[in-house]
Amino acid sequence: MKGYLILEDGNIFEGEYIGEEKEVISEFVFNTSMTGYLEVLTDPSYAGQSVVMTYPLIGNYGIALEDQESVKPYISGFIVNELSRIGSNFRKNIDLKDYLIQHHIPCIQGIDTRYLTKLIRSKGCMNGMITTTHYDDLTEIFPRIKAYMIHNVVEETTCSSIYTVGQGKLRVALLDLGAKRNIVQSLVERHLEVTVYPADTKAKEIIDGNYDGIMLSNGPGDPSENEALIEEIKLLIQSQIPIFAICLGHQLIALAHQFHTKKLKYGHHGANHPVKDLNTGQVYISTQNHNFVINEESIDSKKARPWFINVNDGTIEGIEYLNEKIKTVQFHPEACAGPMDTNHLFDQFVEMMEEK
Repeated sequence: MKGYLILEDGNIFEGEYIGEEKEVISEFVFNTSMTGYLEVLTDPSYAGQSVVMTYPLIGNYGIALEDQESVKPYISGFIVNELSRIGSNFRKNIDLKDYLIQHHIPCIQGIDTRYLTKLIRSKGCMNGMITTTHYDDLTEIFPRIKAYMIHNVVEETTCSSIYTVGQGKLRVALLDLGAKRNIVQSLVERHLEVTVYPADTKAKEIIDGNYDGIMLSNGPGDPSENEALIEEIKLLIQSQIPIFAICLGHQLIALAHQFHTKKLKYGHHGANHPVKDLNTGQVYISTQNHNFVINEESIDSKKARPWFINVNDGTIEGIEYLNEKIKTVQFHPEACAGPMDTNHLFDQFVEMMEEK
């Protein structure tokens, strides 16, 4: 069956459609990872987006369900150059094609993903439609594609109720903004008791829990639209409880300090992004998935200082707050499938709590 990707700039790509027949409009980004496609599919931060994989062959080791980062995929669509027909892996539960069909994720293979990626790099992230319909007249289609916006995705991806995992003398409250499972796992591995809260939880409830630390997770969408959540985070900051935040959490902490965010041209999505620790000069390779960053010019030097920067483009990748026990990073130190270069940042969070 033929499938079509129609971009808002007028470009149309044709390939082989895989999955349930339906039309999906979303924002399109590209991911440069060579492995970890299941983690991409199940990363809640991709809610409202479709992903173009730049590596030409995807699916060669199948799907090991225990590696999922969430209970289900939140991705809108999947574009690959070639989808492996057979996955070879002793841990495999199902092939990628069957997984996509099972979860109703539309996929097109046979597209020139190299050209498509270069197009997104030159023009920026753009909206598009995945469809099986060949439209002779696109007059009515383009306004629909261009009008699409990502909204309220934190509400869609957060957990529905409070739950606790792990045991330890130190207790952590994790505010789930669309959290990847491995964030929780990284805390549990350090012998912490972790209580996970839905994103709409009031700050008072968390503060009254007398936790040793607070963790803010990754999540999808434009951070600035979460106005009510930002007000609650201000109260968490005032509590003086040590805080560690990743990705969306990092951005929301900055917004709560009256710093500003901006949208990147095509974002950072992949497992090969170098970041530099400004305290040590050490460069690490990181996994990233975000379209928004903190505007460095908006950072109040009396409140905070840049901690990490992106070696490729110089954007802010981490912030240390000067008079508060708060550290935040834009990248994913818990990343699976790797790299694990910055996993030690969780140990620093434990040290912050022990000092407190």
